[in-house]
Amino acid sequence: MRQAGRHLPEYLEVRATAKNFIDFCFSPDKAAEVTLQPIRRYDMDAAILFADILLIPIGLGRDVWFVKGKGPQLNPITVSDISNLSIDGAADRVSSVYETVSKVRAKLDGSKALIGFCGGPWTVATYMIEGQGSPKKEKAKCFAYENPEAMDDLLKALAISSAEYLIHQANAGADVLKIFESWAEGLSPELFERLVINPTAEIIKRVRAAGITKPIMGFPRGAGLNALEYAKMTGITAIAAGTDTPMDKFRDALPNNMPYQGNLDPLALRIGGDVLKRAVQTVLDTASGPHIFNLGHGVTPDVKIENVQAVVNHIRTGDGDYV
Repeated sequence: MRQAGRHLPEYLEVRATAKNFIDFCFSPDKAAEVTLQPIRRYDMDAAILFADILLIPIGLGRDVWFVKGKGPQLNPITVSDISNLSIDGAADRVSSVYETVSKVRAKLDGSKALIGFCGGPWTVATYMIEGQGSPKKEKAKCFAYENPEAMDDLLKALAISSAEYLIHQANAGADVLKIFESWAEGLSPELFERLVINPTAEIIKRVRAAGITKPIMGFPRGAGLNALEYAKMTGITAIAAGTDTPMDKFRDALPNNMPYQGNLDPLALRIGGDVLKRAVQTVLDTASGPHIFNLGHGVTPDVKIENVQAVVNHIRTGDGDYV
């Protein structure tokens, strides 16, 4: 998952050399190094680009900064601001990310996949409207209800620029592309179709029109049954499941034996021991068919290295040295 290296001491060493998090993301040598670190330590099957889902708003001309203990901060966008977004060239203004992709692909063993990604349009829009991460996202939902045309314009701007962003990543060497719709929960089916499915389908249509045939994964975290429509209607190749998804039932409901990914509880990874061992085995027992073992969300900074190694060993050998 994204941010896989945050628990590693070698990541913290590199992070300390960047003046801030955005500068870190836009420094190809540093970003490439921390992308490769989990592969070196654990020999995982795939690397995921070190970047952030909020780089595209920067390309669109919005300010984004990170505050320790609070996370990302933005100046909340208004209806009038949306018409002034710099859509043309937005993806070009974050071009250092593509240099990172090229550097990683050049150093990554040919047997390992490189995953590029973007944020889902609705998720990125919530940050732009709320001005920060918000568990309830009430302001963004109200904005969608009260300003439907402006909301559609914002989502379209994000879909266009995100598609270009993914196209550039694919051309730079990413083997797989992923769309992180981290705030997909709590939407009515009508809103979910409008705010999540339609703009995601627009991204994928544009990526495919550019001749990119590489797999595209989607992660509509917490979407419940809406995730099934997402799988059918967006054009994704594979889908990631959050921790709350029963993997056996999900498998049966997905179209055409679609590959799926997930969904170990990150909290179990943090706790370790028998709790982690049981949680890993449950995923292995309940998932079937084309399945990519992964977490149900991101890696937290306080995860122990030996816990991650135990999970990798368990998956590959049937047993792990859990402590």
